[in-house]
Amino acid sequence: MSKLSRAIAGCALAAAFASPVLAADQMALAQESGCTACHSVDRKIVGPAFKDVAAKYRGDKGAEARLIKKVEQGGSGVWGQIPMPPNTQVKPEDVKKLVEWVLSLK
Repeated sequence: MSKLSRAIAGCALAAAFASPVLAADQMALAQESGCTACHSVDRKIVGPAFKDVAAKYRGDKGAEARLIKKVEQGGSGVWGQIPMPPNTQVKPEDVKKLVEWVLSLK
């Protein structure tokens, strides 16, 4: 096995083990930030399921920036008339992590 093959295999193995930990960390961040009062990973509560958000915006290159702004400032009309309040208590770097995580869901 070449050095490159070993490096690729090592990265794939590390990614396979890191993903569940990262997902658990991001879910904990979502819970601590209050997101799970209205959202769930796979079912609608008050707001859409995180997986539904990911599906809606898959392939949309501008989605991350728009969703960060939506989480920070709040809004309504995309998923119905119930407004999402601004989430000013969540640090901007955490909002970015959460949006990246939501958009990564399948």
